[in-house]
Amino acid sequence: QVQLVESGGGLVQAGGSLRLSCAASGRTFSRPAMGWFRQAPGKEREFVAAIVWSVGSTYYADSVKGRFTVSKDNAKNTGYLQMNSLKPEDTAVYYCAARNVNYRSAFEANFDSWGQGTQVTVSS
Repeated sequence: QVQLVESGGGLVQAGGSLRLSCAASGRTFSRPAMGWFRQAPGKEREFVAAIVWSVGSTYYADSVKGRFTVSKDNAKNTGYLQMNSLKPEDTAVYYCAARNVNYRSAFEANFDSWGQGTQVTVSS
């Protein structure tokens, strides 16, 4: 079972940037894709972005398209979420997870091996 550990969260002003990392340990990441989700206080967890591990193709939620970029480094067994032009509404705990289906999906049920999450707070 792959284990995922997020890092890179913090406090940033609106308009600023942060880069989150998701390191896979235990074994080489071999799932179809790595996904990013977030959960704001009082809200359900929602899909943010994902990257297909073999080819590097990506897909995003409309709310972050054009501002967030997901990438990976196979040699480091690590995925990244670059977040630019951050808004207060991006404040949430961000999680990475491994997709367990071989088709494009943004449904939480199609992801597992969740990391512990990292807090991102955007001040206005």
